Formats: sequence, structure tokens, C-alpha cells
Amino acid sequence: MEKRKNRLQYETSPYLLQHAENPVEWYPWCDEAFIRAKKEDKPVFLSIGYSTCHWCHVMAHESFEDEDIAELLNRYFICIKVDKEERPDIDSIYMSVCQAFTGSGGWPTSIFMTPEQLPFFAGTYFPKRSRRGIAGFYELLTAIRNKWETDREDLLEWADVVMLHLSREQKTARGTDDSLTDSAVSMFIRAYDRDNGGFGTAPKFPTPHNLLFLLSCYRRYRDEKCLHMAEHTLMQIYRGGLFDHIGGGFSRYSTDEMFLVPHFEKMLYDNAMLMLVYCEAHFATKDNEMAELCLKIAERTAEYILREMTSPEGGFYSAQDADSEGEEGRYYVFAPEEIRKILGEKDGESFCRHFDITRHGNFEGKNIPNLLNSDPFDASFDENYPKLYQYRKDRYGLHMDKKILTAWNSLMIAAMCALYRASGKKQYFYAAQNADRFIEEKLWDGQSLYVSFAGDRRGTNGFLDDYAAYCFAKLALYRATLKAEYLQSAEKLCEKVLKDFSDNACGGFYFSGRDNEKLILRPKEAYDGAMPSGNSLMAWNLVKLYQLTGNDEYKVRAQSQLDYLSSEAASYPMGHSMFLRTLVEFTNPPVSVKAVSNNRERLDELIFRFPFDADITLNPPSGKYPLKDGEMTFYICDERGCHAPVNDPGEVLG
Repeated sequence: MEKRKNRLQYETSPYLLQHAENPVEWYPWCDEAFIRAKKEDKPVFLSIGYSTCHWCHVMAHESFEDEDIAELLNRYFICIKVDKEERPDIDSIYMSVCQAFTGSGGWPTSIFMTPEQLPFFAGTYFPKRSRRGIAGFYELLTAIRNKWETDREDLLEWADVVMLHLSREQKTARGTDDSLTDSAVSMFIRAYDRDNGGFGTAPKFPTPHNLLFLLSCYRRYRDEKCLHMAEHTLMQIYRGGLFDHIGGGFSRYSTDEMFLVPHFEKMLYDNAMLMLVYCEAHFATKDNEMAELCLKIAERTAEYILREMTSPEGGFYSAQDADSEGEEGRYYVFAPEEIRKILGEKDGESFCRHFDITRHGNFEGKNIPNLLNSDPFDASFDENYPKLYQYRKDRYGLHMDKKILTAWNSLMIAAMCALYRASGKKQYFYAAQNADRFIEEKLWDGQSLYVSFAGDRRGTNGFLDDYAAYCFAKLALYRATLKAEYLQSAEKLCEKVLKDFSDNACGGFYFSGRDNEKLILRPKEAYDGAMPSGNSLMAWNLVKLYQLTGNDEYKVRAQSQLDYLSSEAASYPMGHSMFLRTLVEFTNPPVSVKAVSNNRERLDELIFRFPFDADITLNPPSGKYPLKDGEMTFYICDERGCHAPVNDPGEVLG
């Protein structure tokens, strides 16, 4: 018998569609739900997650597909489902609520609130019934229903306390603090795991912008400790199971301190940021074995993205699930006999030995291929990957979230541009160009961006992260081509942010702009978590626009943004590494090159002739920048000062 579908059947979000056949009478986030809640005097249950979230799947199977739970929810609550990736504004507010209630957060996020959207209880995953000290969802629903009917004032007092906490007065910028860089480096040194790489204990997230910051400190200050921490961490991330040695690409985080056992879902933004940092490391460690390995890892990641996570129209999909056949990681693990069957006894035995695939297993009786006890530079097994990949693909399937997100696509555009500049291979630039075209055609109307594209429909109006990341992408496209239109697009996006998102009272930028839905709070995020915050990316964009254009207005805006972020980072500098990377680049700018010519000859050469981080602009001859001897001329400034114009940049840079 065909299951009855709820209101989510009309949505395009893969996450919401996963719940369209639940017996729970879900609403998407909409006025109708809150109007009904008020009319019927019922509390609202809000569940936030995303389609590749393992614990979202677990709670769905245990509770949202359960008839007893559904009866309680449908009778006494109005229920709303939200895809955190389509509505990051709702996620931002109610994740803060969850953290205020519990001291931590995660997905699924479970919120109970009034019809006026005021939260009075929050948590994450709840099992159906209480067990081992964890509150059961059934018992929780019963308790909240009783409390709502008999002691509502107590619940509303909690709502008042939480709202007071979340709406506390914001910090006012007090000036840029250059000492934050040293403080952050000291914190990274203390947290550094000398044995296993990374920082702190399990679970370990790769957090690539931490490593980008450390590489900037090495490049600008020649701090060898920073280089060592970054290199060692990048090596261990690759050697463990976080990197998919068979198919390429990275999982979201490691559940253990050695980077062996990942949480197996693969997110587009993680892979984009890791590609960026491996490209940076390639240049930081130029001309040695590690540099070549970093480039290889970035290329294998890009190959995975282009093979599995790229739409026919050129946009990049959001995520690949952790679960196969209802079991986390099943797609990725092997038994030794499987390897020998595919590769033959001799080659299979060698492969198993090299990749730690044993009879006893390293993960729940099976094996995650890894190089933690093998030579990571040994490429002799590379020819085995295609056979094992095809076998694995035919064996089980993986759910793909085919939603295309503006912010995440923008990060991957920047990563593909960086890889093009690191490798010289045009296919990576073409991938970036195609994704940019997709955004231009599907997610941009000439004036405004949109968050997502799924089911042939745009999502809601874009947020700060969308504009900041797309500006970041346009600057990357410019640095890969020196085409003025990309720089002009970056400036247009920047102006939109300055107009619609600025907090003129306290500094920085709000997450929501003038065109976004008004919620109970207007959040402003500065912390660099799994992804760099929109505020940190905007600091980078403003600094780069100033360094590329010389426009003093961008310098003033950049300084103001750095002042604001300095105040936000003061209590925990290590949590603001993308901002601090920008601060390093602002106070110690890279090589600046003005290439002067009447046309674009030798343009491809230009991009590859200068340091990876150099700011290069192409300029027509002028009174200020005349040609020398009638040929292409270079005006170069570095830490030693500005040099006399030259026709051969090697005379200055060597």
C-alpha cells in the first residue's frame, strides 16, 4: 500500500523529501504553520538537519517513522522540518539556542518553541525511549505536552532567559590587535598533537583554514613551527581513513585521534577548503617530495569532485551520505578476500599489507584502507585504484544530496582555480568556469543571489555567506585569468554586502540582509567553525580588493572589518583563523605586480611566473606606468620596497 505523504512532498530539498512519507504531519518553515499553532494554542516542534546526516537518519527511523511518536506529535504539536543548508539563518539562530540550553550543538537540532517562535527547550538527537541516562523522545514529548497545559508560565520563563542571553549587547570594535596572531600560534602549539597531527583530541575536524593561517605565518614570518604543524597535520589527514584512498576526496571528520576512522559523509565545502590548503602547502614546500604529494592529493580530490559531485550543468552537488544499506561506512570498508578477489592473490596481498587490510579489521571487523603504517610517497599501488573503485561502486550505493549551494560552490570554484594555478592543467579552470556560469544563470538575477538550486527551483534569498563566498570565488577567478570582468564582479558583490548587510553601529556584517525574512534575532557570526565565517571571508575580500585596485575606500572598509573581528577574536584567537590569516596578509602584504602592456600577450605565462600569493594586475600603459623599451613592463613591489620597472621579472624576483 502506498504511504500517505505529508506537506513536504511539494518541497525540493532532498532532506525534506526524505521525510515526505513520515506519518508526522510536517510543515516546511512557513507562516501557515505558526498561524495554525497560534489558533490551536499548540507548541511548535522544529527539527533541523540535512540529507546526509547520520544521526538525522537514526532519529527519523526511530521516531519520525514511528506511529506512536507521530500520534503524539500530530495531536499536541505543530511540526516543522528545516534543511539547515537551505535555511542557514534559521539554523544559526536555533543552533545558538541549542548551545545555550545544552552547552553543545549538532544535528538533528530539536527545538520546542511558542507559536511566536520563542524557544523554551532544545536538544539534538533523542532516542525513542529513555536509555542509559539519555532522555527518550516519547517521554520528552509527554512531559512538554503536560507542562504546556499545566505550567506554561515556567516554560515561557525559560524562553525569556534564553532570548535575553542571545540578544545580549554586541561588542563594539576597539581597533585591530596585531598580537592576536602570536596568541593564536601559541594556542595551536599547545593544542598540537605531536604524535598524530591535528589539534586537541578526538573527534578531530580537518578545519583547513587553521592550516591556511599557519602556512601564512610561515610564508610571512618564516616560522618553521607553523610549517611543521601544518605539514604534519596534512600528512596525517591524508594517511588515515579521512582521505578516501580508493576514490579520492575527504570525509567530514575523524572519530579518533589518529585520523583513522572518519564520519564517512563527504561535504563539498570540506573538500574545497582542503584542496585550497594542499595547493598552498604545495607552494610553501616547493621542489620537494612533500610538495608533489600535496599536489597529487589536491588533484585526486578534484578528480573525485568532477567524477561524482558535478552536475551535467556544471554546478557542484552538496554532499554524499555516510550510510549504505542503513549502515554507516559500509560503502567504504573491505575484507581482505575482496581485495584478493579483485587484484589476484599476489597483488591483493601486497595491497592489503600496504593499506592495513587484515583478517581482524581496523573498523568493526572490516577495514578502512589507510597508510598510517606505510610509506605515503609509494605510488606503486595507484594503478589498483580504478578496479577497486568500480568494484566498490557496484557493490553498494550512496545517497547524493544534489542540491547546489551558492556558498559551497563558490568555495569549490576558488579551489579549482588554485589547483589550476598549482598544476597548470586547464580542466580545473574549466570546472571553475562552468560552476561560475551555473551560478550566474541559476542563482543570480543580476542584482541578488539565492542560497540554493534544487528540483529546478531557486531557494530563498542569499545570506552573507553566499555573497562573501561568491566574491571570494570571483577574486580567485580573477587571479587565475587577470580578466577585469571578474574583478568588477567581485566589486559589485562587495558593494551589495556593504549596502545590505552592514552593522553600522557595532561593525561587521549581519548574517541576514535587507531581502531576507525577519526572524526573532538577526545573527552576526564571526567564529570560523567548520567553514570560515562570512565576516572573515569579507575581511579577506576587502583586503584583496584594496591590494588589487589600490582604492583607499576598500582600505578603510578593510581596516574597519579587521577592527571588528579583532574584538570578536580577543577571547579565543584560535577560533578565528581565517580572520587572522587575512590580518597577516594585510599587515605583511604579498608581492605586488603591475604588468603593463597594450594587449594580453603572454598572459598565461604571467599567472605562473610569480609567487602563488602575488597580487598581479594587468594595466594599459599610462603616464604613471609607462612601457619600458616598448615591451611588456613589470612594476614590482615586495618587502624590500618598490623596484625600478623591468621587462624581465626575474631580474627582481630571481
